[in-house]
Amino acid sequence: MHVVVVGCGRVGSDLAMGLSEEGHSVVIIDKHRDSFRRLTRFSGKTIVGSGFDREILVQADIANADAVAAVTSGDNTNILCARIARDTYGVKSVVARIYDPARAEIYLRLGIPTVATSTWTSLQVRRWILPNDSSVQWKDNSGTLQVVERILPDHLAGKKIEEFNISNEVHVVSLVRGGVGRVTIDGLFAQEDDILQFMVTNEGLAQLNEFLKEETK
Repeated sequence: MHVVVVGCGRVGSDLAMGLSEEGHSVVIIDKHRDSFRRLTRFSGKTIVGSGFDREILVQADIANADAVAAVTSGDNTNILCARIARDTYGVKSVVARIYDPARAEIYLRLGIPTVATSTWTSLQVRRWILPNDSSVQWKDNSGTLQVVERILPDHLAGKKIEEFNISNEVHVVSLVRGGVGRVTIDGLFAQEDDILQFMVTNEGLAQLNEFLKEETK
């Protein structure tokens, strides 16, 4: 994947380094050159400038970006960067860091995933820009059971959540909708931007990944 990260603060630098170490193409933009000192293990490209400057975005090869994460310290900057990436350049996976929880909810309804700063981590950014990330959230001591998290693909919206229990090896245990977690999901229908947690065996994880791949065809 080619990922553009706007903002090289704690979250941005951690995200950029993690993605870079995994072999992704990463460009990180910040207005202050000194901010790049946080990148202690980074093989991507750094650009000094604004994340909504057209020339800077061209340097970042945003036209070929698979994802953009706007994680500066300013709400307005992040939203502007996210909207330009989505509306002007057609970037499919865009996420913006928002300090004001009320604003975050408004922009989420507009189709821009946002998380308020009080609960923001680089892991949450990954969940939006890498929806098929295979990272495990929890694993039991025996190594045979694990909990993984997936953002619901848009084309699965409207299906009964219980339909995602595709075998005895895969079970939906909870969901997060609109920033609120739920463990009682009987009878619920999946909605766009739902985050689902699955309890799976090792074999079940492979089944789940295959199931999601088949659904995206």
